[in-house]
Order: sequence, then structure tokens, then C-alpha cells
Amino acid sequence: MSLQLERRIDTEEGAASRTAPLEAVWQDGRMEHADRPTVLIIDDHTGFRAFARALLDSEGFQVIGEAPDGRSGLADARRLQPDVVLLDVQLPDSDGFEVATQLAGDGARTAVILTSSRDVRDYGTLVSECGARGFIPKAELSGAALAALAP
Repeated sequence: MSLQLERRIDTEEGAASRTAPLEAVWQDGRMEHADRPTVLIIDDHTGFRAFARALLDSEGFQVIGEAPDGRSGLADARRLQPDVVLLDVQLPDSDGFEVATQLAGDGARTAVILTSSRDVRDYGTLVSECGARGFIPKAELSGAALAALAP
């Protein structure tokens, strides 16, 4: 069985989609990648998504999708069922706390990790109350930091 991965790419001319083969197996209704944990990046900053993808790919994760806003990110998370969602707190159409709460309400096994350029203390108890597994400042993102919070 050959699966296809759809990837949205933001360009100066607008958004484009591209598909590529994806090796995966289905287990318990969830797409599993035997060798690397899967990650969906939800962030409105194109440059950060590219940086995070390159960093995480090089540090043992498989980035299976990117989304520029909460609405499309939530849809992608439900469709792709990644192991981890790296979720920006400030999105153009909603905030990451709202998206994390919705994902937690779905009963998904996805670990939601919030990120921001701001300090976690700026958010008070919102990180722990929204169902996210934790928080990583954007400047401190690494595969090790993500692995420490992910399953």
C-alpha cells in the first residue's frame, strides 16, 4: 500500500500543495512510523516552520505536516494523527491554547507541545489548563527538548 503525504508550501505567489510517498503502517486506526516520531508544526511564521522542520528532521523526528493557522492545523492534526503537535501560542485565527483544548477534547493520543517567543511565565496557568504536555520557548527548541515532553 502506497500512502501519499500532502504538504502545503507557502510561497510569495501563495499557498501550494505537494504530495510525496510516505512509508507508514496503520495500527489501531493510527498511522505509525516505525523509525521516527511524527510531528505536525502549527505556526504562522513561515521561517520558523522551515527552521523547526529542518532542526527536528535532523534530530530524529519526522515532520509530516505544517499549518499556518489554528483552523487548518486542527484539521491536519485530526487527519494525520501525529505523535506530536508543535503548536505556536499566537496564531492569526485563534490561539494555541484554544487549539490544544480542542485536541485534548478529541481524546487524541497526540502530545501537544506549545511554543512561543515569549516566556512561559507570561501565560500563567494557561499552559497546564489547556491539555498541552508542556511548553518550549522557540529559542530553546531542540529534538532533546521535544523528546523530553513527548511520549
